[in-house]
Amino acid sequence: MIRYALTCANEDQFEGWFSSSADYDDQERRGLIACPVCGSAEVRKAPMAPAVARSREGDSPAEIAAKVRRHIKEKFDYVGDGFADEARAIHDGDAPDRPIWGEATPEEAKSMAEEGLPVAPLPAPFAPVVPRKLN
Repeated sequence: MIRYALTCANEDQFEGWFSSSADYDDQERRGLIACPVCGSAEVRKAPMAPAVARSREGDSPAEIAAKVRRHIKEKFDYVGDGFADEARAIHDGDAPDRPIWGEATPEEAKSMAEEGLPVAPLPAPFAPVVPRKLN
């Protein structure tokens, strides 16, 4: 796992976790990385010092990521590519209030941020495997 400090074209700063530097390069090339503040897809790596720390319990970063994935899988509803619509419905009181996760385009992410919805990107190391659709 690798963590990058990132900066968007609007100088918003945030972090992203990637399985490797090649994974970051691939996602960046395909426009899959967007600023959680403004939704800008113009993102670049910011300088940062490397640090590998263990939790108080002695868990490695990979073990912590696995715990987060397990928690999300057990406690959150997966809503797929309907994330933006479902997040808005919950925010507006038109759907039951509950934790959800799913996919959103960079444009949808920007729009939700502008609307003040309490959403944030889920870095790949923390995202559970997307459930497969059964035919």
